[in-house]
Amino acid sequence: MSWLRKALVHLALSRSDEALVKASGGAPRVVRGMTLDPRFQFLEAQARARAIPWENQTPQRLRQQSEAGNDLFAGGRVGGVRRQRLYITGRSHSVPARLYLPTVRNNSAPMLVYFHFGGGVIGSLESCDRLCGLIAKEAGAPVVSIDYRLAPEHKFPTGLDDCVQAYSWALDNASRYGAPVGRAAVGGDSMGGNFAAIIAQEQRGKRAPVLQLLIYPGLDLVSDTPSMHDFADAWPLTVETVDFFMKNYLPPGADPSDPRISPGRTQELKGLAPALVYTAGFDMLRDQGAAYAQRLQEAGVKATYHCFDSLPHGFVAFPGAARAAEEAIRRIARETAVALKGQS
Repeated sequence: MSWLRKALVHLALSRSDEALVKASGGAPRVVRGMTLDPRFQFLEAQARARAIPWENQTPQRLRQQSEAGNDLFAGGRVGGVRRQRLYITGRSHSVPARLYLPTVRNNSAPMLVYFHFGGGVIGSLESCDRLCGLIAKEAGAPVVSIDYRLAPEHKFPTGLDDCVQAYSWALDNASRYGAPVGRAAVGGDSMGGNFAAIIAQEQRGKRAPVLQLLIYPGLDLVSDTPSMHDFADAWPLTVETVDFFMKNYLPPGADPSDPRISPGRTQELKGLAPALVYTAGFDMLRDQGAAYAQRLQEAGVKATYHCFDSLPHGFVAFPGAARAAEEAIRRIARETAVALKGQS
């Protein structure tokens, strides 16, 4: 991507709220009494004007679009944190990962294993790079971000298996990076939140994580809550996008209501790891995230919940697009750091 195009995009976004709304249809986008951030309203309008018909869409093209978005909006690297490439070796596959090591350490804070967004089909380490760096710096703890394999080349459960392997590696190797051995947290946004929730459920009573960080998590693939309809056209996660992801992610015969695919369908939630659950206001997945947080609380799990009303799904990948997104990931990083330090 040329520096000129990047400069022009950010120049367009630097205009006043009123100018951006005017350029996006003339009226603020308001749903359920919430108002979409003007910069995201502008990006939504631009995306609709340039949309590729879904019958012409491919996973490769969607990945290219996602990476172009990272180049534009991922934000700057976090200072005071060293980034390191590593490979998590398993029985049949080495999972690439990126390790974030803070300059100022808190050796009692556990390692966080983080999984990026993308419906199991797109996404990369770049989409969550700034958030992972901020968490590492705030907590003084190592964070490892997992480059799990994607569908349709590697359908369910391959990506999930890579994440489980990474979590197991963290438990055994955290002490090499200044964190307690045998203890780790899991976290992720969207599909990454799906993986984190599944690992927290499957490791309950065994090698359970000390914390689960769930950011606009995809918890129920057969959900029919009001938000699935109210925000079915909300960029960047539309009903067509979800359908495309699931057609590519799930193998033939898979049951989308299976708790290994839809962890929100799990009936018994007692004894799960403490949770931080965050949702976005303009997001099809809002209601299922809120409901899961409430069910965790009712099951006696220490869980907190917050919705960023003015933001869309995927905001972790857009801190450079809007101040509200940057403020949101900074809040998530601070609160995650407090929770991790509280586990020491």
